[in-house]
Amino acid sequence: MADKKREPKTYGMNIDFNAFNLRPASSYLDDLKRLKNELSATLAGAGTKPVNMEPLQSSMDEAKKAADDLLREMEAGEGALGPAAPKTQAEESPEKPDLDKLLAELDSLVGLEEIKKNVRSLINLAKVRKLREEHDLPTPAMSLHLVFMGNPGTGKTTVARLIAQLYYAIGVLSRGQLVEVDRSGLVAGFVGQTAIKTDEAVKRAIGGVLFIDEAYSLAANTGENDFGREAIETVLKGMEDNRSDLVVIVAGYEELMERFIASNPGLASRFNRYFVFDDYSGEELYKIFLSMCEKNKYILTVEAQEFARAYFARLYESRGENFGNARDVRNVFENVISVHADRVAQTSDIDEEDLTLILQEDLETASGM
Repeated sequence: MADKKREPKTYGMNIDFNAFNLRPASSYLDDLKRLKNELSATLAGAGTKPVNMEPLQSSMDEAKKAADDLLREMEAGEGALGPAAPKTQAEESPEKPDLDKLLAELDSLVGLEEIKKNVRSLINLAKVRKLREEHDLPTPAMSLHLVFMGNPGTGKTTVARLIAQLYYAIGVLSRGQLVEVDRSGLVAGFVGQTAIKTDEAVKRAIGGVLFIDEAYSLAANTGENDFGREAIETVLKGMEDNRSDLVVIVAGYEELMERFIASNPGLASRFNRYFVFDDYSGEELYKIFLSMCEKNKYILTVEAQEFARAYFARLYESRGENFGNARDVRNVFENVISVHADRVAQTSDIDEEDLTLILQEDLETASGM
């Protein structure tokens, strides 16, 4: 049954005390006190006889109790107003990762020896700079923003994620998350929308790393309806406004990235560290394939191992412009386990060895050789 509507209380004046029910608790009580004083002054000015103020004081006492209850409910995240608003990502930072474990993970990556060396040097520089700040020592200006240049599948995203966590572990960043975007994640199709879309991506990355893959595509076109350059300007502004808690890494093909950086003076002044990711060698491709098998509990026979090593050596030697590096290895792995499944599914009395053992014939069928 619907509640009966409560009539407003009046005390010689048309004052609706119910009007204050939805006001913030602090202003709610302030208004009641003000109205009490105004009412007293009005009655005194009119020369009326003293009136009983107890009903009004009682209403104020009830209001104070209701306000106190409301504040307790809000602090507990309960009550008529629903759960308390969750903490923002900036307020609720994840637990800091272990620096040594992150460096060990970096070292465990296949290949990338020069990249590993450069990352360690960068982390050492940032770490010492942070310590100098804590000791009130001069800290020369230093850009932590990076340019990753190389073909697809060379580990750029993996290294970017590790750098975000490493920066967080040494206190350079407040959260250490990686926000990965490309042109489609920054550029909109209508006037005025690109700046909003790009700014949202920047805000998600504050406290961590904004990783822009194929960043060169933002400066590839010069037509009136292309908003890539607007996205660049918005990113540059975000870098400046959040320079103490935001790192931007732009990535793409080497030659195209050089043109991209040269396309805008603001980019050239902020990005002065370049990491070049070389193609994986045939042996490194083979090791990546073995790591995928091991991670998914597949075992190669000796013959299968020999075939795989030779296959990836040929794959590297014959690579072209569209060579996918680790991405090509992933495709081979997925083809192999598909062929393996077709073979095992036709076997009776399947045991664990059948489910895990990769034969040379599986590799031959998957590779088409």
